[in-house]
Amino acid sequence: MEEKQFLENFSSIFDEVEANQLTMETKFKNIGEWSSLSALGLLAVMDEEYGVELNYNDINNSETVRDIFDIIKNK
Repeated sequence: MEEKQFLENFSSIFDEVEANQLTMETKFKNIGEWSSLSALGLLAVMDEEYGVELNYNDINNSETVRDIFDIIKNK
């Protein structure tokens, strides 16, 4: 799994955030657009793109994009 593609997929859950605005160290919950709907979008994108079902604890216990990346990579 490539980080650049992961950032593109991650950014797709937001309307106003482009992949080049994110890094693996971005604290995604601090993005102004982050909401419960974004969380649902994240669940859907990760399942669709990587076949991994995240759960509430996965998101709740994560701070950075890299945290989600590592969860996906290890499942």
